[in-house]
Amino acid sequence: MRTELVSVPGSPERPNEDWAAAVVPAAGAGGAVVVLDGVTPPAGDDGCVHTVPWFTARLGGALTELSGSRRDMPLADILFSAIERTANAHRDTCDLSHVRTPQATVALARWDEETVEHLVLSDSVLLLESPAGAVTAVRDDRLDRIPREVLRSHEATDRLRNREGGFFTAAADPAVAARAVAGTTPRAEVRALAALTDGAARWVELFGAGDWADCCALLAKEGPRGLVERVRAHESADAAAGGVRRWKLHDDATAVWAEL
Repeated sequence: MRTELVSVPGSPERPNEDWAAAVVPAAGAGGAVVVLDGVTPPAGDDGCVHTVPWFTARLGGALTELSGSRRDMPLADILFSAIERTANAHRDTCDLSHVRTPQATVALARWDEETVEHLVLSDSVLLLESPAGAVTAVRDDRLDRIPREVLRSHEATDRLRNREGGFFTAAADPAVAARAVAGTTPRAEVRALAALTDGAARWVELFGAGDWADCCALLAKEGPRGLVERVRAHESADAAAGGVRRWKLHDDATAVWAEL
């Protein structure tokens, strides 16, 4: 098994709100990957005294520990427990009912000698590459179904956040774990996998520089840093040409590549 990870902030003036980890069990069989993308809240009250990086570190740490130590728990149960544990860590100091309470997208994978489990919540993505080179993208596309003009309004977005007919993120309610896109694949059908926050997935989703199979080929050849460097080059070139395809020039970008 070979695993590479890179996480680059969108701006040196702001903390990186992404979080990532890779786990190799002490027994040496299998592993796990955890990637979170913290949701940047609009300016104003969010009911919490903590920062988004505080939240992603707490949630990511819980997911990593449980993924490695509780092999008997399905990933949805692990996400439920991790959200509950994180909420309990600041329930006495913060208003967890606030719609903008700290939250994150989730991409989670775990494998052993028999199966590869996956779970995705919101707009991070997992890529599963077969021994023959075919790539399956595991995505939660609910955010894609919401018109861009609606998402430009903070108030309209709040009305859809963690609501039926809208989209779901890991926030303070552990019941959201049941909303995640989850499943299993036979281990023999997965040669490698990747977990990307949307800042790294821009290479495919925003700039159309290749498809998901091309993305996996790039990760295998140049690693996660190579992918993120290419994203940054596209962002800078687009900005220089007067592009207006996104609300921030650079986003936090995190990529994990694991060859099983």
